[in-house]
Amino acid sequence: MARLAFASSPPLTSARALRRHFSIFAGADPKRSEMPRLYHSSLEVIGGGSDRFLPALKDSLSKPYDAFPLVGFNRHVETIYAAFYRSVPFVKLRRECLRTKDNGSVALDWVAGDDSHLPPESPILILLPGLTGGSQDSYVRHMLLRARSKRWRCVVFNSRGCGDSPVTTPQFYSASFLGDISEVIAHVGERFPRANLYAAGWSLGGNILVNYLGQESHNCTLSAAVSLCNPFDLVIADEDFHKGFNNVYDKALSRSLRRIFSKHSLLFEDIGGGFNIPMAANADSVRDFDEGITRVSFGFKTVDEYYSKSSSSKAIKHVRTPLLCIQAANDPIAPDRGTPRDDIKANPNCMLIVTPRGGHLGWVAGEGAPNGAPWTDPVVMEFLQHVESCETINGERLLEDAHQIQV
Repeated sequence: MARLAFASSPPLTSARALRRHFSIFAGADPKRSEMPRLYHSSLEVIGGGSDRFLPALKDSLSKPYDAFPLVGFNRHVETIYAAFYRSVPFVKLRRECLRTKDNGSVALDWVAGDDSHLPPESPILILLPGLTGGSQDSYVRHMLLRARSKRWRCVVFNSRGCGDSPVTTPQFYSASFLGDISEVIAHVGERFPRANLYAAGWSLGGNILVNYLGQESHNCTLSAAVSLCNPFDLVIADEDFHKGFNNVYDKALSRSLRRIFSKHSLLFEDIGGGFNIPMAANADSVRDFDEGITRVSFGFKTVDEYYSKSSSSKAIKHVRTPLLCIQAANDPIAPDRGTPRDDIKANPNCMLIVTPRGGHLGWVAGEGAPNGAPWTDPVVMEFLQHVESCETINGERLLEDAHQIQV
């Protein structure tokens, strides 16, 4: 993507990054006045950016969060019901395989027909599914439909091996590996230079997204992002993963990881170097798989070090992009006590919504309940549309403002 520079100042990053930079000054007023409550008492809403973002969400958040009867009364029932019984809308997709700098591959699934029906400046929403998830998942499909109905261009980022994405090197992905997401965002931005870029991630995808926002900080080219059911603190999440009924989820996810690995196991043949291939191939838990492959692939000495250093809770304080986080207080996989509330409160770019129920990837409530879209979908789009409505893609005005600040 082209860089912008002035004779009297050092090179500047892209216009997208500059807009991020200026939005921080607009939202960092330490003298924010108290606002009347714009959300229902059944919800927890906090964050340094609440006064900027909350008014745009008042229509959705002013109503009580009513979990669907017989489903939302129990976090495990809601989680399992949503996983097995939520409808999977038909969306015709077009796949693009992107070769990464390390010769790996990821699959980008675009909504078919968008290139002919949408103008090149239409905002773009990049979706990051959870661990082992992909464009086939129901929550991803519903979000695609919701965004597409607002005339947004959408693309699903399927991580290596997920959603039948090809695997071309002996490496999958991790909670803190940001090489692939960086290349995906750069690729999408280069393909549609006139469009604002947005992203939403669920579960592990949310953790990766927040880590990316923190790493890029002022240089982030996304206009805004949404994190949903993010485990945030992976050490705490791992602790709870081995307790009681949570073992069911642990075994289900490890089974999915084994299935992905088995399709590409020949890439790891005779690999050596500290990998424990038999452990990964027969993993009964996500931790076993991470011990056998993940932590070795990405240079961590132990699994605990991998979880600690990959937790996105530590990245929140560095986020300079408008970020909405949505969590469920009873999430069995993303424990509520791991949510970095203090850092979210201190960051003028962040807002957190916590629903009293929802399970993990559930949120069986609202107009779509019980089998339709999750409660979160309209909230996500209201937030993103609000940011998009505030964005300006006027290069002349942008450069003029940048010149005044830089020199």
